Amino acid sequence: MSNVLEHSQMTQTLPPTSSDVGQVFGLTFLSDMDCYLFAQSTHFHLYEKLGAHLLNGGVQFVVWAPNASSVAVVGDFNHWNETAHPMQRQPNSGLWAVFIPNIGSDTVYKYALSDAHDACLPLKADPYGFAAELRPNTASKVFDIRQFVWTDADYLAQRAQQNPYTSPISIYEVHLGSWQRAEDGGFLSYDELAHRLVAYVKHMGFTHLELMPVMEHPLDGSWGYQPIGMFAPTARFGTPDGFARLVDHAHANGIGVILDWVPAHFPIDAHGLAKFDGTPLYEHADKFRGFHPIWNTAIFDYGREEVAGFLINNALFWLEHYHLDGLRVDAVSSMLHLNFCREDGQWEPNQMGGIENIEAIALIQKLNQIVHERVPRALMIAEESSAHPMVSHGVDKGGLGFNFKWDLGFMHDTLDYFETDPLYRTHHHDKLTFNQMYAHSENYVLPLSHDEVVHGKSSLIHKMFGDNWQKFANLRAYYAWMWAYPGKKLLFMGQEFAQRAEWDEDKSLDWHLTQFPEHAGIQHLVRDLNTLYRTTPALHESDHTHDGFEWLIANDVQNSVFAWLRKGTTPNTIVLVVANLTPNPHAQYTIRVPKTGIWFERLNTDATVYGGTGMGNMGRALASTMVLPSPAPSESIAVDTTTEAPTTIETYRPTTTDTAVQLTVCLPPLATLIFEWSGQENT
Repeated sequence: MSNVLEHSQMTQTLPPTSSDVGQVFGLTFLSDMDCYLFAQSTHFHLYEKLGAHLLNGGVQFVVWAPNASSVAVVGDFNHWNETAHPMQRQPNSGLWAVFIPNIGSDTVYKYALSDAHDACLPLKADPYGFAAELRPNTASKVFDIRQFVWTDADYLAQRAQQNPYTSPISIYEVHLGSWQRAEDGGFLSYDELAHRLVAYVKHMGFTHLELMPVMEHPLDGSWGYQPIGMFAPTARFGTPDGFARLVDHAHANGIGVILDWVPAHFPIDAHGLAKFDGTPLYEHADKFRGFHPIWNTAIFDYGREEVAGFLINNALFWLEHYHLDGLRVDAVSSMLHLNFCREDGQWEPNQMGGIENIEAIALIQKLNQIVHERVPRALMIAEESSAHPMVSHGVDKGGLGFNFKWDLGFMHDTLDYFETDPLYRTHHHDKLTFNQMYAHSENYVLPLSHDEVVHGKSSLIHKMFGDNWQKFANLRAYYAWMWAYPGKKLLFMGQEFAQRAEWDEDKSLDWHLTQFPEHAGIQHLVRDLNTLYRTTPALHESDHTHDGFEWLIANDVQNSVFAWLRKGTTPNTIVLVVANLTPNPHAQYTIRVPKTGIWFERLNTDATVYGGTGMGNMGRALASTMVLPSPAPSESIAVDTTTEAPTTIETYRPTTTDTAVQLTVCLPPLATLIFEWSGQENT
């Protein structure tokens, strides 16, 4: 295919510059091969041909509108006169083109189309436009994206050598419009965000920054998930070059950038893709397959080659042109299932009588194959909420071809558990153990995303059970549980310092909270967790295999204590994780471990620096071969859970014996502890 594309590029000639538009455009810039590849959805640089491009003292415009009877370019430059600059139809392709001299960058324009019956349609923004006006204006803008000079070659070379499955991936999810605001309440620019946001992400130890959609969109309240300018970084924060500088600066600081990408649906605003040439062009013509009733949005026609090519090109555009490190693909379940969020009578089965959207599945597989071929280390991450099989398995093995899938089951189960009164957690033990029944069926990202802190769901700190002390202790224990558990990590902005208010896209995060010790403690913990996670191979190298995890204690229902091992790919790289998820401390809790010797206490969420009581193991514990209590019942002493901090210690009373390697540790209340084996056994 590369030879075909190279031939296409070699045979291009530029149109002459002339004021006589009718004579100027011989359509030589758009070759027959371009048109052929476009119709086959195999032109992977189509964005270099369609849209508006600066050439020889003017701009060439190309748009796809096969069912239009006429198309023209209008804008300030011709006083929005629909007869001034008509476009010419390219034979047998549905493409229209015109070269307009003496206009340049920042030219505002739209397309004026008439349908097959010569009826005038609403003026349309350019589907392939690289820039757009600031809302509420809706026109496209000419912009030469080729001028930006990237400086991230070394970063990209290093990325090419990394294995995403064995590498640490800790993602900070951000909405650019509300992470921070300017002093006057307005948005920060891409350049301001490049320095403030990137510095913060680096300071906090995250490996990646994930941006909620930055594609141009009309409504702030959609958070970017109803994009119209799929190729245009939103003008809310500046120019396309400003966005490029943000990515480039992130790479200069070793931070990867992932972008939320929305191929599942698009808004039906008059200036957008809906009924673009008077017919269902980008959307499916079927009344069910072409419309989402729950979102009031149109659905792409995944089986149409030109539409498939549009989506594939868009994904490649962000990955190749803007050097992004990956795409988090939104609402994949809605693409896969014809009955997604539909009542009976609102959907029809496929040709084989099933619920699968066969065309969407084929597109996803094709997309992932092309991305992995052209951008080998790019991350393709699916937000997929159903039990669709093999989402993160290779297409050659019958899978969808994503690298990772969000584990929404983990998110919901664990949040349910930590919202539960510790008195009753004994009855919900399986909320934390069930995940291991499916943990390695896919490659997972463990998400605590924006979806969980908006629309009445409250913030993470308010989800936690108990009084103020217990809420913070629970959240600290929860974060350490998640960071020490198999799977890559994602945390939505503000939750790293326990934002109390629900997320509001119209204002900045409550940064003043970091002045208070309990909030600063959470922030400090997240930073330390990221550092420990990145620098400890056992915590990330074997996320995707059964070999990297072993339960040690999974059935201490009475005490709500859990313990497991994390193992690296190198022998004897072992981490022990122990969680006590009630307010009852254990002065001596015995665990069978595989190695004698010193186990260093690498992190304790009850440390005073995080806002805890300071109860712990003085930095280490010694494991030795001796008589081990088995089983291990305990004699409980009641603890007053209404106090801000527990004061009474539960005493351990073994009754039977066995011989094994034992590690006896002090377990603080509502805490997760992480130990690392020293690498030397007792002699």
